[in-house]
Amino acid sequence: MLRGCAADDGRQVMHACQTCPVSDQGSPAICSAKGCQAAATWAVVWNNPRLHTPDREKVWVACDEHKQPLADYLAVRSFLKRVEPLE
Repeated sequence: MLRGCAADDGRQVMHACQTCPVSDQGSPAICSAKGCQAAATWAVVWNNPRLHTPDREKVWVACDEHKQPLADYLAVRSFLKRVEPLE
C-alpha cells in the first residue's frame, strides 16, 4: 500500500512504508526523484533480494520524466520487478 509521509521540506511524499500513517488527505503522489515536485503517475515496484523476501515489494512513484531513469537505476542492480500506472 502506498502511504503518505511529510518530507523534510513539508511536501507530502507517497511511498511504501510500514511505519508511517496512511495518508487520508487525498494529496497527489509526488515523484520520488530527488528534487522533483511533479505529480507521480507511475509506480516503480522493486525489492532488494539481499534484504527482502521475494513477496515484499517496495514502491517508488515517478512522473513521466523520471519513470525510466528510476527504473534503469533499479534494473542495473537487479532490483526492478515492474513498472505500472499509479492508481
